[in-house]
Amino acid sequence: MAQAVQLAKVHRGRQGAQDFRAVDGIDFSLTRGEAFGFLGPNGAGKSTTMRMISCVSPPTSGSLRVLGMDPARDGRRIRSRLGVVPQDDALDRELTVRENLLVYGSYFDLPKAVVGKRADELLVFAQLEEKADLRVSSLSGGMRRRLTIARALINEPEILLLDEPTTGLDPQARHVLWERLFQLKDRGVTLVLTTHYMDEAEQLCDRIAVMDHGRFVAEGSPSELIAAHVSRDVLELRYNQDDRTAAAADLATIVPGPVAERVEVLPDRLLLYTDNGEKALAAMHGRGHEPRAALVRRATLEDVFLTLTGRSLVD
Repeated sequence: MAQAVQLAKVHRGRQGAQDFRAVDGIDFSLTRGEAFGFLGPNGAGKSTTMRMISCVSPPTSGSLRVLGMDPARDGRRIRSRLGVVPQDDALDRELTVRENLLVYGSYFDLPKAVVGKRADELLVFAQLEEKADLRVSSLSGGMRRRLTIARALINEPEILLLDEPTTGLDPQARHVLWERLFQLKDRGVTLVLTTHYMDEAEQLCDRIAVMDHGRFVAEGSPSELIAAHVSRDVLELRYNQDDRTAAAADLATIVPGPVAERVEVLPDRLLLYTDNGEKALAAMHGRGHEPRAALVRRATLEDVFLTLTGRSLVD
């Protein structure tokens, strides 16, 4: 399949008099119609990478090709074939829904008739046709987000860049947006997104890159990342505060082993990573453990993310 984006050993950024690598030696390529996600804590380099792909921030070294072109030489041509959905909607709230699409379409030197036809089609796509003549200020958050995505599609882009596409939306609005993004992917549009929602990444992305300190610390499909970095199951055990330390010490004597591969001690619970959660739970009871609550669940992308990047809060 044709290459959509290729970055090779890219470096970007300086801060004051000191070298500051916001992105440090990442190397990847995307194929047309693929959905690729960036996960990482704040400051990991996700937004910088997105800005480089959108031809806003040039790399200071390495190479970057978008749709086979060099952003330093062909930035205007590349941007005409991209759609960008920023984290903040940046809609004109004094204009109507349809006017927002028409005004944005005029930036691409498209004939008015073409922009008008596409605007009508995108209103249907975004389920906003009944809101076409209302001011944006009257829309809900989910409607504004759908309009922002519709606006980014007015030039029929080959690559759609989405920065935190569903942040702040309720579950119903998130699922409606996911449906629309699935439709775009089925049409062959390449999706590149950042998100802090692990379930969103699992739902939407064919491949994911986990970033930390400007580097890729892992890359693969959601199932590949889970298989490579955590066990199949996670057993969550909750104890009274006085019992938790003793329980953790006792469990440490049998880990790693047949019961669990790893025990993680958190302020409110213990996590046992194991390939058989029910068997591990039975073994815990066999050793005399009586937790206040116990839960066996499948490992998720969130477990991978926290294992690779840690649980410390990053501002």
